[in-house]
Amino acid sequence: MADIHQTQPTVTGANTAPKTDAGSAPTEKPAPLIGHRLYEDAIALVLGTLIVSLGITLYTQAVLITGSTAGAALLIHHASGLDFGLVFFGLNLPFYWLSYKRMGWEFTLKTFAAVGLVSAFSRLTPMWISFDTLQPLYAALIGGGLMGVGLLMLFRHRAGLGGVNILALYLQEHHGIRAGYFQLGIDASIMVCALFLLPFDKVLLSLAGATVLNLIIALNHRPGRYFSAR
Repeated sequence: MADIHQTQPTVTGANTAPKTDAGSAPTEKPAPLIGHRLYEDAIALVLGTLIVSLGITLYTQAVLITGSTAGAALLIHHASGLDFGLVFFGLNLPFYWLSYKRMGWEFTLKTFAAVGLVSAFSRLTPMWISFDTLQPLYAALIGGGLMGVGLLMLFRHRAGLGGVNILALYLQEHHGIRAGYFQLGIDASIMVCALFLLPFDKVLLSLAGATVLNLIIALNHRPGRYFSAR
């Protein structure tokens, strides 16, 4: 992150005040940036991935499809029968290099940890919770909202869930392209491909959930809205 420079007033006497234009109020100093402590990052990674995993569980129970890299991995799984975890891990590999080159080691390591946690929690969550009744529309909207909130937590602690998340954050930080809107376009493409594998109504519900997810990110993760030293 670029350094932040502050202009200090020139001291000419004991009662010297900051220089101001005639008729204007003194200019306040910008608030210092406050970094995240290690334990704060750890808590955010665990809670964020738990929330995302709960959303994925809702989607799995309602036979919906997620977006981003996980959605692409699900499509490959449905089409080929390959293990979802292996496909998800493999799709993320090329993006870790981009993450390291453009976002740094810290972001890359946090993202690697987040991907591993989601992989584990996605397997464990169905053992911790079950549903007797689950309406698909509710699952789509609440599941998408949960994944959006979980991703927002990860983004604000400089982490993601690999793949498209890495590319989306890179484009936002370096080219000003909103992460949420970029992901929405990718997710829409995945939904089009899903039309060949899932019933039409399930794809529509999945698209509604993806819209909720990405609107949460687009409306809350804007450049300049959230500050941190790291």
